Amino acid sequence: MQLKHKLIAEFLGTAFLLATVVGSGIMGERLAAGNVAIALLANTLATGAILTCLILTFSKISSHFNPAVTSVTAGLGQLRWQVVPAFVIVQMIAAVTGVVAANLMFGLPPLYLSIHERTGYAQWFSEGVATFGLITVILFGDKYRGEAVPYIVGAYITAAYWFTSSTSFANPAVTIARCLSNTFAGIRPQDVGGFVAAQTIGAALAAILFWWFHKGEGVA
Repeated sequence: MQLKHKLIAEFLGTAFLLATVVGSGIMGERLAAGNVAIALLANTLATGAILTCLILTFSKISSHFNPAVTSVTAGLGQLRWQVVPAFVIVQMIAAVTGVVAANLMFGLPPLYLSIHERTGYAQWFSEGVATFGLITVILFGDKYRGEAVPYIVGAYITAAYWFTSSTSFANPAVTIARCLSNTFAGIRPQDVGGFVAAQTIGAALAAILFWWFHKGEGVA
């Protein structure tokens, strides 16, 4: 598969992921009549479902949709480092595109900064745990149950929305883009750095764990 095909798949998948995360958050909040639990449930189900659909659709081409996944894949020798910048740039642009689309679909300004506070040690730790878990289920799932990865990832994110205080962003591109929508799924720009740092640590620890399990086998 040519690089351009992979990048188009990454763009489409990441854009639809963000459109779903932000759009379902807006819809859930509008319909929940102030019940935050119902709004979060709607946001959760839509996100888990779209992840499953998108990975099933693009897995034979490229279905990272996440700079952390791309970086770990390269670190384990499964992707050339030379193409990582292209993947990450496309994922970032696509994430912003998805947020713009969601905002416009609900009659909101294309981009406006969030004031939704998400900070503190509990949320940073949650993001580290969420990302560690996501990368772990992707790596081990792909090695032992490759055909089930779309369902594993969708189910994991559905669960992680509820067992983490941060609601499991677990994706630097998602985190950065969500600061551009002052809606249910938003995050203040000043809170992005703590989330991304925690996600980076969580992803690195998951990669180390996978490497340790399979270091005698040649994981690449």
